[in-house]
Amino acid sequence: MSTENSSLSTWFGSEQRKLIIQEYGIFVAFLLLALVLSISNEYFLTAGNISNVLLQTSINGILAIGMTFVILTRGIDLSVGSVVALAGIVSASFATTSSTAGVPGAPYPALLALPVGLLVGIACGAIVGIIVSRFAVPAFVATLGMLSAARGMTLLYGGGRPVPALTPEFRWIGTGNILGIPMPVVLLAIVFLVSWWVLNRTRFGRYIYAVGGNPHAAVTSGINVSRLRLSVYVISGGLAGLAGMLLSARTGSALPQAGISYELDAIAAVVIGGTSLSGGVGRITGTLVGALIIGVMNNGLDLMGVQSYYQQVLKGALIVGAVMLDQKRNQGV
Repeated sequence: MSTENSSLSTWFGSEQRKLIIQEYGIFVAFLLLALVLSISNEYFLTAGNISNVLLQTSINGILAIGMTFVILTRGIDLSVGSVVALAGIVSASFATTSSTAGVPGAPYPALLALPVGLLVGIACGAIVGIIVSRFAVPAFVATLGMLSAARGMTLLYGGGRPVPALTPEFRWIGTGNILGIPMPVVLLAIVFLVSWWVLNRTRFGRYIYAVGGNPHAAVTSGINVSRLRLSVYVISGGLAGLAGMLLSARTGSALPQAGISYELDAIAAVVIGGTSLSGGVGRITGTLVGALIIGVMNNGLDLMGVQSYYQQVLKGALIVGAVMLDQKRNQGV
């Protein structure tokens, strides 16, 4: 009897530890990383540096939140980096004082230029969503095609040249602040809170997890899987459009080469944050912490003078390691 109790206690203890690690491991990893960097560099915990980290994280965080919706449904979106560039340069062309880079009649008010950028992102997401949901094309292929097409449209639209001289009104979303908090950080917080509410408090959010967990069972339950998959790509595209405008507003000009490899950072944040590439498992809070880990890691390595090449190697190792852990969880190892 005592042996059985001991075995039960051991099993319960190991299972409990495993659940605790899965639930809080990402937060512990983030705190340990911040602690190590704060000890190793005196400038890391300064107010200016923390603000810089949050600013650097804001764009990737917004992209990663959109990517979370897609990955939860067993999809992937490789096009967000190119959509960032396309939405940024199109919206900037409505808000530039340049006589050669703007559309006829520019500059227009930011209240017109900003919706234009969002619509560009939404349109790109809708095209991908239709291809994936209606024609059963694998998401990898469909979004890879959009990655190339959106980059090409960016170069065609701007003639391969940047769009400079953006109006102060437009730039405010990237350089302004509310109560001392930078606008990109405010927008990230709003996107995070709305996304958390959608995924945790709405029927649509429950359907996302259901489709990612078991698409066939979701169809049997009466869920319109095609419409839902279309919706998550629209969300991802819209947030990529927002990120593109933020990037243009921060830098003061829209560059045709903007957003290169941003999709990799977004996927890294989602995977590091604990969302399973197999779908149906993940949290938006984990994605936010994953984006912060990447931002803090990049910032800390910059402060220590580590070359960007080594940062890319480390980021790749983090992605592979996170996927390996996800596979172990799925296999019950």
